[in-house]
Amino acid sequence: MAEAANDPRRTAVQQGLFSKGLTTVSQAIQWLIFSLLFSIIIEWAGMVLWWPDEGLDHSRTMLAKEIHYLDTDFRESIVTSDPSRFAKRVADKTYHYLFEVTGFVDFIRWVSSPPVVNEQGVRPTLHSIYQPIAEFVIAAMQITQVFSVRLAILTLAMPVFLLFSLVAMVDGLVQRDLRRWRGGRESSFVYHYAKKAVLPLVVLSWVIYLALPFSLHPSFVVLPFATLFALTVTVTASTFKKYL
Repeated sequence: MAEAANDPRRTAVQQGLFSKGLTTVSQAIQWLIFSLLFSIIIEWAGMVLWWPDEGLDHSRTMLAKEIHYLDTDFRESIVTSDPSRFAKRVADKTYHYLFEVTGFVDFIRWVSSPPVVNEQGVRPTLHSIYQPIAEFVIAAMQITQVFSVRLAILTLAMPVFLLFSLVAMVDGLVQRDLRRWRGGRESSFVYHYAKKAVLPLVVLSWVIYLALPFSLHPSFVVLPFATLFALTVTVTASTFKKYL
């Protein structure tokens, strides 16, 4: 028993699984940060180039529409009994921890108030720097809330991917058995490339939806990517090698 517990091969396997788990989590966080930064940059570019007349109203309208989609079309979910309240709570918590707990909101209030006559110190300088970019800073804060709501929506939509994948796997395994008994040809090339495309499709759906510079009903993003994901799972299962 002691030799089995101290087996270096078992330790290596445990370390490998632990390191792979940490790598997966860190990559997911990196993709989320990338999506958030990209959506903020797109919003800033839009405020200058595409919707200069709307300004802050564009991101504020986006946030209202995202909540409206939840209120009207997503009243029930497997994850939570009240999807709209869940998404609003996620957005509020994100705003609280990112901007209130860190003191960023207090700093903005301190910098945005106009300095008094003959005021000395660094605040007048910071105020003059902040004034031209005030709308961009507030827009970034609002886009962060939009990002949080969309992240909650994608979390609520994950059962759709799971359901589609289960149906697709059953269909693919049935096709594999038919190919096996009929003596059909086996293509490891198709299998490996289909297998590699499974996870990127899920990541791509998250990145695209989180970084959209306009409001779009979640069904127009989730369902197409869930269908592509299911087709990929079907191809992967159907082209799996005939004999184990």
